[in-house]
Amino acid sequence: MGQVTVTVAEKIYRIACNDGQEAHLIRLAAELDKKINEMRSAFGEIGDSRLTVMAAITFMDEREEIKTRLAAITADLEHLKEDRAIIEQSNNKTESEIALAIVSAAARIEEIAKRLGAAGE
Repeated sequence: MGQVTVTVAEKIYRIACNDGQEAHLIRLAAELDKKINEMRSAFGEIGDSRLTVMAAITFMDEREEIKTRLAAITADLEHLKEDRAIIEQSNNKTESEIALAIVSAAARIEEIAKRLGAAGE
């Protein structure tokens, strides 16, 4: 099990994490620290706990917005897949109809060629 030391809101924390996740955890902590510092600049000294909660709520709000957008994109993708299936069915039907028309035309051409051959004899 890995461990990292991070600084958030001017406080140092030692945090355990899965091996290989150290750099990821450091980036997350740095992002949280940045958000808290932005809020501190905007709102002044309103208390570390309050700033931390506000930052967490901000991140959760952003997460919910991303989840909503992802759900819309996923729904759009499903509609596109359905449309693609319909188009593929239509293409297959059209290809079959074209193949039948070619076979039919070939049969008519053969019949005409036989008649012309018989008439020329």
